[in-house]
Amino acid sequence: MGTDNRKSRKKPNVLEHLSNLFTRQPVGPLLLIGISFLITLLLFPNLLLPVHSYKNGDIAERDIKAPRDFLVKDEAATAEKRQESVRSVLTVYDFDKALIRDLSYRIDEAFQLVRNLLDQRPHATPETRKTGTAAESAVFSVHDQVWEYKEAFEKTLGIEVSDEAYTILEKNNFSRTVENSIISLLRGVLHSGMIANAGLWTERNKGITIRRIRSKVETVVRDLQMFYSLSQAREVIKTSGNTEFKKFSYPLRSVVIDLAQRLIQPNLTLNKNETEERKQAAANEINEVFSQIKKGEMLLREGERVEPHHILKVEALRSDRSKGRLLSTIFGLILLFCVVLRVLVVTHLNREEETPGKNKELLFLAVMIAGIFILSKISVSLAEAISQGGAYSLAASSLFFAVPVAAGAMTVCLFLGRQVAVSFALVMAFFTAFLFENRFDYFIYFLTSGIMAAYWTKSCRERGVLIKAGLKVGLVNLIIILALDMHQGSLFSYRFLQDLLFGFIGGATSGIITTGIAPLMEMAFHYTTDIKLLELANLDRPVLRKLMLQAPGTYHHSVIVGNMVEAAAASINANPLLAKVIGYYHDIGKISKPLYFIENQPGPENRHDKLAPSMSSLILIAHVKQGVEMAREHKLGQTITDAIEQHHGTGLIGFFYEKAKKIKGENAVTIDDFRYNGPKPQTKEAALVLLADVVEAASRTLENPTPSRIRGHLQKMINKVFLDGQLDECNLTLKDLNEIAKSFNKTLNGIYHHRVEYPEVSVNGKMHNGDTDRQQAKDIPDKRKQDQEEDRDHLRRLGMS
Repeated sequence: MGTDNRKSRKKPNVLEHLSNLFTRQPVGPLLLIGISFLITLLLFPNLLLPVHSYKNGDIAERDIKAPRDFLVKDEAATAEKRQESVRSVLTVYDFDKALIRDLSYRIDEAFQLVRNLLDQRPHATPETRKTGTAAESAVFSVHDQVWEYKEAFEKTLGIEVSDEAYTILEKNNFSRTVENSIISLLRGVLHSGMIANAGLWTERNKGITIRRIRSKVETVVRDLQMFYSLSQAREVIKTSGNTEFKKFSYPLRSVVIDLAQRLIQPNLTLNKNETEERKQAAANEINEVFSQIKKGEMLLREGERVEPHHILKVEALRSDRSKGRLLSTIFGLILLFCVVLRVLVVTHLNREEETPGKNKELLFLAVMIAGIFILSKISVSLAEAISQGGAYSLAASSLFFAVPVAAGAMTVCLFLGRQVAVSFALVMAFFTAFLFENRFDYFIYFLTSGIMAAYWTKSCRERGVLIKAGLKVGLVNLIIILALDMHQGSLFSYRFLQDLLFGFIGGATSGIITTGIAPLMEMAFHYTTDIKLLELANLDRPVLRKLMLQAPGTYHHSVIVGNMVEAAAASINANPLLAKVIGYYHDIGKISKPLYFIENQPGPENRHDKLAPSMSSLILIAHVKQGVEMAREHKLGQTITDAIEQHHGTGLIGFFYEKAKKIKGENAVTIDDFRYNGPKPQTKEAALVLLADVVEAASRTLENPTPSRIRGHLQKMINKVFLDGQLDECNLTLKDLNEIAKSFNKTLNGIYHHRVEYPEVSVNGKMHNGDTDRQQAKDIPDKRKQDQEEDRDHLRRLGMS
């Protein structure tokens, strides 16, 4: 039994611990004061802004907000704007387009120097070819002169040339083809541009400014991939040389590539001075920035170090308010709000029925209060802004009537009922009266509209009801405004028409807002409203259709359970709609393995006959977990998901437990292995489904189900569940169990009542089966046999046996 208790309740999580903490008596008053203090801050944030003189470097003792608009020099914004302007300046690079021309001139001059010497070499004649002596002497003389010019060649070219390279150039007579090949390789790289430093790549996100040195023409370049570094340029020269000059011999091609690689020079250089001058000019063009401090803006935060610009802001807040009056106002408001909030909390907590989600409901109320406050605050600011700067002469007091405060009461009524909603309307009317110029007529207006909104939302089972309720609230608002304006003597004025218009808008908007935020609150707090339940009660839902097709016996059982619990829930003050929906969905986990459940087995063969009792129990237990997973998959809501998990509690699977004892022996079987994992039912609706599930399934085994047998069997099954402790954690009383038994008995008797067997009568010599429209066949046995054969033929055509 220790395991039973362990399984019957989940291990509480952190949120549940916090919820339990807030329900303890010592924490209650503190929480009430804390909420009241928060409301005070929301309504009157300037109350906690006593004037205090600060010096530069002091630490702020509290938050300070601005009560009015004023201008303050914003040095940080000015500096940021200037930095942004400086960052937008592109770095300037000088592009020397004439470099390739200068290099070409030097190369041509160096090669031409040697070529001129070679051109003076004497040509061989027929006579000299016979002797050979004079020709050879002249050739050797020119060769020596060529090598004497090597130093001048290197100086003109600007680089050193190895003896091997010079020899190859001499063999090729320093031809213009070689010269042009070197110039071509240089021009291919320098035309795109070659950088001198790697800093260019840091500008790839915004680009650079290219300025031509001689013409001063500037171009903005974003794609920096077009420029070469030194290593890239040399690699390009090597690749191009090997590709373009394949006709050259390998030694000559190598000399051409080597000379071009060594002659290459950067023609794209950073102009740092020009860049800095432009950045400074861009910074100087930015004027000082003045920021407008708006009413309610945070000027100084608690714990922040005070700086000069903080002092300028704080000095504007000086007033003649005394600290004593400030403190008395704060404590007076907190005390007043405590009393009003107590009305709401007591009304909610001291209801006769106890609800397990009480902490969640209190949190929901706190969220709704904060939400309506924020909405009202925004509405006040908008109304004042429209009235002051609008094209039409709209009074702020008229625009206040359009604030949808009634949406809070409508939403609370939708989830917590009319009693709590009326109390909520009273609290919100009291609080919002402070926001709207502290006028009593606004208190009456919002209180009445909130109460009526709750009244028309009390039985909301369609989304359209909320819109209709909002329109009705708008009409009520018209009547309230008519009475208030008659009292103030402003009837039939232009302002009166404005009041009527915005009053109706306020009511209609309340219905629209409630329609919008209700699903959000339903998801956030895991509420299941009647609207959601009606949607889920539709038997055409995909999961129910799947249940009907794959597990028809379970589907029929679920529909009967839903009808049973719906009738019983009304007699014990439970939610009939919720109970019925839980009944429909409680066994959806059987979809995964429908043939392992007796109600879905088409013939006498039982699949459990071939399984061990322990395996059979695991299959039965698993349908609860699978049902929970399907409920989450189909977004049935937390309430229904929990009920599916609880609909067997920690009940014992008695048949397989007894079967296991017969096979293994009583001492070899653990009873906890044949119990469901729980938890036990936590609500009335979940307990109803558990009882109806047991009773309906057991009633199918009755032979000749007479009313007395049904009543006795029903009481026996309920007592068995009660004695097993499955109802220990829900708030059902013995009186409730008695009412449930009566309701179940009535429903089951309606299902299993006896049908009247109509006798066969003879009319004009022909037999009729109680129906004069049908004629009895003469040969009954033969006709039945023929019908059976025809039925079997039809079944074979349908693929059934």
